[in-house]
Order: sequence, then structure tokens, then C-alpha cells
Amino acid sequence: MSGTGRAVTGLPVGRRVAQWRVRRNMTQQQFADRLGKSKSWVDKVERGVRRLERMSNLREVAEALRIDLEVLLAERTGQPDIAVAGVARVRAALARYHVEASSRPPDVAQVRARLDHAEQSYRHARYSILLGLLPGLLDAAREVRVARPCRDADELLVSAYGLVALVLVKVGQGELAWLAADRGMTVALATDDARLAAMATVPLSQALRAVGRRRSAMETALVAARRLPPCESAENALPPAGDAAPALRVTLLLQAALAAAGRGDERRGAGLLDQAEVAAEVGSGLGRASVEAARVVAGAAVGDVRAATVRHERLVSGEQWRWLPPEHRAAYLLDVARVHACAGDMVRAGRALLDAERTAHSEVHDRPAARDLVATVARYATPPAGLARLAAALHVT
Repeated sequence: MSGTGRAVTGLPVGRRVAQWRVRRNMTQQQFADRLGKSKSWVDKVERGVRRLERMSNLREVAEALRIDLEVLLAERTGQPDIAVAGVARVRAALARYHVEASSRPPDVAQVRARLDHAEQSYRHARYSILLGLLPGLLDAAREVRVARPCRDADELLVSAYGLVALVLVKVGQGELAWLAADRGMTVALATDDARLAAMATVPLSQALRAVGRRRSAMETALVAARRLPPCESAENALPPAGDAAPALRVTLLLQAALAAAGRGDERRGAGLLDQAEVAAEVGSGLGRASVEAARVVAGAAVGDVRAATVRHERLVSGEQWRWLPPEHRAAYLLDVARVHACAGDMVRAGRALLDAERTAHSEVHDRPAARDLVATVARYATPPAGLARLAAALHVT
């Protein structure tokens, strides 16, 4: 591969930028204004004189064009064939609007067991497996709800749509993830159940962040968090056994905080993280570890890289780190690698990438964004040992 600036087959990235700019009915000057660049900068990018080498620049351009990053880089080798085929099957499943009740519909308990298995696969970042499982699971959940409308059937379908959305975000299909999450939210809101709506909001907020709609992601998450029933403080009582509201509240506040930090709103992000930390006190160590990881990512997003690095080292050396699922740890390590790469520390970025691969193989091998990051870091003269092997395995050398 010839690097970030050109597709292995098809048009160079600059030409693709020009095509999408024209599709969005923008002049070079309008596009430059949106990016905060000069018209000359845009012209040089589109003519291939200036290469888009940094991931941050590529993401800014994709955001300004209102497209997913993988659309901008669609012609590049990077997404495995199995992921392309799996996404096509998921897309086809989402396009099936009318579900007929069969004479022998699936049993709720059986579909719940299938969903539990799929959710466990997600926690271990088995995305290629999930892309094969999800279309059938989604069809089964919809069929159950048509045949036996009830609260359990509603929750099954909301959870299935949410899992579809989360996996689609992982494989770089932000717009399609938004569609799936929106479908789940529609089902949840029809039940007038605040907890079910909160469950649907988590993947919706992630999908909105993935397509650059951070303000909407923040506001949506906050509305859902406020509508959850109040829980006792840690000083007074523990939540009832099986009560998911505290964990949901923490997750929603973290989604809102990360969206705020992504918008550069340091004060709002910090306040939301503080709220999440208080909410996590009535939950498990998993919640507290999630808050600490989010503080690192949010701190780096607003430019406080030094403090974020110190906090990161403290987190990964502590006991709470192991309480996070492999998917969460590996995704977080990719965020850390991206922070180091943007700061120009390619050695630390490479180490974080290798740690992410060891933690959850598919988090690096099946995610287009991760593969792009490996390609960027591997081009530098002194990447850490092992990164060349990883880049070759991903066919990004």
C-alpha cells in the first residue's frame, strides 16, 4: 500500500474529496471555510499536491463532507471481505420492514439465549462472527414481537437493534448504525419505559458520535439519563439486585461527557464526568473503571495530553483495569494510540496498538479506523518491534 494519501485501487483520496465536495454543492472556498483552512490548502489536497497523512485531518475532512471516514477511503484495502459481506447482510435485514408471524414463531427464551451469546461475542470483540449472527437474530427478535407482543419481546428487539448499531459503529458504518439505533429507539419510546429508552439511547448516542453529531449525542444521552428513576446515594443504600438503572445512568453520562469533550467543551465534559463518577459509586468497580477511562479520552480530546497520559498509566496499572471487558479495554487502547499519534509519539502509539491487538484481536483487525491508524504509525522510521508484523498482517504496508 502506498500510504494514507492514496487508494490501492481507484481514485486518490484528494480526488475523492473533490468528488464529495461537489456532491455537497460546496465551492472550494466554502469547504475551506468549513474546515478553517485556506482555499489554496483545499486545492492542493484535491490535486494531490498536499497529502492527507494525519488521521485527525482525514476525520475533519470526512466530517466537513458529512460522510463516514471509510466512505472517503472506500477504495482502500482495509476492510476484510467477510466484513463487507456481513455488512451487506445486516443492511438487507434492516431493509425488511414487514415481518409476518409464522405458525411456529421463535420462543422468547431461545431468542434471549441467542442474544446473550451475541452480547458475549461483542464483549470479546468478535465482530466478524457477529456480522454473521446479527441478521438472523434481528429477524427472530422481530418475529417474536409480532407473534407475542409483550414487555420481554420489546426488550429483546431493542437490545437486538442496539447490538446491531454497536457492531456497525465498530466496522465503520456510522450512518447505518444510526438507522439501526433509531429503529431501536422507536420501539423503546412506544413502551413509555424510561429504562428501555435509556438502553436504546446508549447505541444511538454512540452512532451519533460516530457520524460527528456530537451535540445531538450529548443531548440525547442527557435526556435519557434524567428520565431514569432516581437511585439512592452510596451512603444510604445499594441499588436493588438486578437494577440496571445505575449502570445505565453512568454509561449515558459518559456518552454525554465524551460527546462534549469531542466538541471541545472542556467544562461541560468535566462536569458530566464528575456526575458519572458520583453515579458510579452506587454501582460496581466496572463503572468506576469506565469513568476513569473516559477521563483519559476526554482529557486528550480537549488537549490535556500530559495529564491524560499520567492518568492512563495509573489506570492500566490498577486492579480496576481488568474489570473492563476485552472490547472496552482494546477500544480504549486504540483511543490512547490515536492520542499518542496525534502528539507525534509514534513509539507509544505503536505500543498501544500492539496492546490493543493482544487484548482483543478483532478490535484491530476488523475495524477500518484501527487499520488506518496502524498504517499511519507503521510508516515512521522507529515504530516499536512487532508493529511491522501487524501492518503486514493487515496488508497496510
